[in-house]
Amino acid sequence: MPLLSIIIPCFNNGLEIDDAVAALRRMEQDLPESVAVEYIFIDDKSKDDTYERLVDVHNGMHDRSAVIRLTRNVGVYNALLAAFEHVHGDCVTVFPADLQEPVELIPRMYGHWVAGARLVLTARTRRKDGTMERLTSLVFHLMMKRIAMPGIPLSGFGTALVDRSVMMELMRMREKNSNTLLLISWLGHQPVVIPYDRSGRSKGRSGWSLSKKVKLFVDSVVAFSYAPIRFITWAGFLFGLIAFTYAIVVLVSALTGGVAVQGWSALMIVVLMATAFQMVALGILGEYLWRTLDTVRQRPPYIIDRLHDTRRYKDAPGARGTHKGDPGTP
Repeated sequence: MPLLSIIIPCFNNGLEIDDAVAALRRMEQDLPESVAVEYIFIDDKSKDDTYERLVDVHNGMHDRSAVIRLTRNVGVYNALLAAFEHVHGDCVTVFPADLQEPVELIPRMYGHWVAGARLVLTARTRRKDGTMERLTSLVFHLMMKRIAMPGIPLSGFGTALVDRSVMMELMRMREKNSNTLLLISWLGHQPVVIPYDRSGRSKGRSGWSLSKKVKLFVDSVVAFSYAPIRFITWAGFLFGLIAFTYAIVVLVSALTGGVAVQGWSALMIVVLMATAFQMVALGILGEYLWRTLDTVRQRPPYIIDRLHDTRRYKDAPGARGTHKGDPGTP
């Protein structure tokens, strides 16, 4: 019997957990009877009662669910790595607890997997978010499409269903500061793409703050593009050409006796521009060096605080690793 693993990353989703679980349970009726389903809930150190609600959900279907609570907030992409370690399924999908991605996509994605697809992606055609959300998303995907991943849609990917072999490839890379959906696309597997309309939030607030969006953008650019480094190179050539031209002008003026004290303003403009460029260049290089340091020192991308896992699938052929069966095992 095929096993479908559904990962539900959570962060301050206490108001939405019950609705999300109810929607997922209803969705199971649209799946073939020949497939088994397991749920892996991962709490990225929420500040509300998300963890307690997840434990209640687990107690209601403990034989096919697991709850993972992290010691600190590490971001959704590192949290997914923790969930991957506890996946037993033959195929895996990720669905956020806010239900902005319709659960009806899961049976459709699973159908393509049964037909032989190793990678199924969903692409947003429209989204019912606020104006600022839509604008920042458009800018992000425009820039990523231009400098890093030409094949991504302008509206962005929503979620994915991957074969277990693809998940194992992601885990072997162990990238810490990256974008999982873009990394899946980078692997090169031919995807099946399903378009859909993204819903607005009915409860709660988005956990994607401006600082997290900026970090995601920087992580995505640095992880998938050398464009910033190339920008420094070309800008350096341009500033060098300007400086060389200006040096000739100054030399000619000095030889002809045309040097005047009035050039102080122009000199200061050149100095300020060159200094600003140097600071930007150092910042870009620093982003690359910091990520290199973060990889070299090999700190774990996450630490599990609590694990509730009493699934009956733990001894299945697809199970990886060892798991402690007592609920709430630290």
